[in-house]
Amino acid sequence: MSGAVFAGRFAGKVLVVTGAAQGIGRSVALRVAAEGGHVLLVDRADFVAEVAAEAAGSAGEASAFTADLETYAGAEAAMAHAVERFGGLDILINNVGGAIRMRPFSAFEPEQIDAEIRRSLMPTLYCCRAVLPHLSARGGGTIVNVSSNATRGIHRVPYLAAKGGINAITQSLAMELADQNIRVVATAPGGTEAPPRRVPRNAEGDSDAERAWMAEVVAQVTQSAFLHRYGTIDEQVAPILFLASDEAGYITGSILPVAGGDLG
Repeated sequence: MSGAVFAGRFAGKVLVVTGAAQGIGRSVALRVAAEGGHVLLVDRADFVAEVAAEAAGSAGEASAFTADLETYAGAEAAMAHAVERFGGLDILINNVGGAIRMRPFSAFEPEQIDAEIRRSLMPTLYCCRAVLPHLSARGGGTIVNVSSNATRGIHRVPYLAAKGGINAITQSLAMELADQNIRVVATAPGGTEAPPRRVPRNAEGDSDAERAWMAEVVAQVTQSAFLHRYGTIDEQVAPILFLASDEAGYITGSILPVAGGDLG
């Protein structure tokens, strides 16, 4: 883990981080543990337990739970496990998602469209619903959704539609839940450099055409960003954790672009 650590920022807090086996979610969860939080790492990949083990010796405590968050039963089980393990739940960070395929919309098959929505919208929608009774039981809390600035872009229309849905969830729930002392916020990451995925987004692999389309996406994302580069994982983790923390107590309903100037 790299990046600045703010000692004790999440001391006494219980957090669930979804999609925590790799990428941004992994780094978020490890930073939470380093900053004193009790964190449940949730993923459907079994090796999420290895990530939780990396937090041994941290100021906080980490535990892992495997669940399929594309189902409501999985989301409900994950939240219940956090409460059983740590005695309550204060903060949910919804990180599951990611484009499975990059291709022109005319090349998407109907079942591929469905798969993109299940991957990048439904886990957040289900987890937001499943966490509400637990946040209410604590007298309030925070939900941080990881959206995307790519609600405008090429070759990912179903994924972009899912992320637009997450923006709508964020703002509507913030309005609905404010009088219950529950904040709902989001970051909107742009292109982000990350290590190779242990579980590929597309298990079938990419064709030559898809690799060419992906290169067009990379070029578009890089050109659209004022800084003309991809961000780092640490540059994504920092704003997520700021929004999750008490420092952001007067921020709700906001969607923070973290995309080198590209607002999407």
